Amino acid sequence: EVLLVESGGDSVEAGGSLRLSCTSHKYSYDDSDMGWYRQAPGKECELVSFIRPDYSTYYAMPVKGRFTISRDNAKKTVYLQMNNLKPEDTAEYYCAADPPGTLSAVVPGLEVRCKALHARGQGTVVTVSS
Repeated sequence: EVLLVESGGDSVEAGGSLRLSCTSHKYSYDDSDMGWYRQAPGKECELVSFIRPDYSTYYAMPVKGRFTISRDNAKKTVYLQMNNLKPEDTAEYYCAADPPGTLSAVVPGLEVRCKALHARGQGTVVTVSS
């Protein structure tokens, strides 16, 4: 059963913008940490950003100042606004929910997580050309 669906990925030129969406079609995740992950072929899985139920946020250093995460609980959707995109942002992006307070800058088992998210088949692909 697909619980979270990512969308918004596209091919853009460097410097462009995209907004990714992660929507729940069933459950509410108001009380969850919501995270965006990404993995490019041959590269490690990254936790890009997360937002807690209290709307506090975290950004990985490579995206800080360029990406903005937000949540609209009424729409059961989490967004990732990506500005000034760079070729190194090219990856498949996934979202996931975790219990509140679970996510931090260091997430154990990241590779396993990305593998599981990829297997879910709902990631969205961002391609940034130089």
